[in-house]
Amino acid sequence: MLDDRKTAILRAVVEEYIATAQPVGSSHIAATHGVQVSSATVRNDMVFLEQEGYLAQPHTSAGRIPTDKGYRFFVDHLTPNGKLGAAEQVKVGEFFNSATGRLEETLQRTSTLLAQMTNYAAVVLGPTKEVAVVRSVQLVGLSAHLATAVVVLSNGAVESEPIELGTTLSEDEVHRASAFLSKLMIGKALGDVVQPSPSGDGVIDALAKQVVQAMSSRRTDESMFVGGASAMAEAFDAVEIVRSVLHTLEQQYVMVSLVRDMLDRGLSVAIGAEHGVEPLAACSVVLAPVVADGTTMGTVGILGPTRMNYPQALATVEVVSDRLGRRLADS
Repeated sequence: MLDDRKTAILRAVVEEYIATAQPVGSSHIAATHGVQVSSATVRNDMVFLEQEGYLAQPHTSAGRIPTDKGYRFFVDHLTPNGKLGAAEQVKVGEFFNSATGRLEETLQRTSTLLAQMTNYAAVVLGPTKEVAVVRSVQLVGLSAHLATAVVVLSNGAVESEPIELGTTLSEDEVHRASAFLSKLMIGKALGDVVQPSPSGDGVIDALAKQVVQAMSSRRTDESMFVGGASAMAEAFDAVEIVRSVLHTLEQQYVMVSLVRDMLDRGLSVAIGAEHGVEPLAACSVVLAPVVADGTTMGTVGILGPTRMNYPQALATVEVVSDRLGRRLADS
């Protein structure tokens, strides 16, 4: 564990580098950060911090910059409880108070909101349909041999699936099939809907089986929305890093796996190589789960350079995740 003086110096270096993106010298820390020791003492402590892996010196003539280990110490021990300013809180409140329409649209707009507030790329994962409760079911006949099953879920999603009919159905049979499916599915989580017991009507049973099978294939679907990817071009000087980050953000499976892995490990912040995705080694990820009525329904997060403003990032994802959870609970 670092003593108080070295901790204060490390904190000053991290905060200065986050603000300026320039290597930090000992004389600057001694002069501007209230450290009550000489520049030589600061320099010696910075050498110690470098030897212990908290700082690095990119050039022999330059100051020092934080390493992933230095950022981790800052996040775990030094990051103050961030709080959004009044204007930002009003912006978030107005956004969710006016959020209407389909769930997918709200999630996409939420990713844009996060990106605008932080100037980092934002990732929003919607709820898996498995935990969403069925609100309504309707079977709509389209032609003599084709119908559409329309299922409205508690998370605001509307699922529709074409159903091929093996025989011509009357309008009355379509209505009876809808009633049977409603009794079977409404009020249950989509993941809890199972094949029904025979009703005694072979036509209705065949239709119900098709609809349940079609919806079961959608149980683990997970929607992902990315906002502000273009901000990555301004976050890094190296074109290769920008290209690598943008390419990875386009790979939904990689990003969803990264988020799930972080949550499984109990991480709200992954710095540099901690998240295990090599193309994003120059990035940190900050996440917060979206909880509605006690159930985790999704995740919001931001991705930016390791020198991101962690207090602001943590405060922003926390407030947005809380408001999104309330929005989902009310839908």
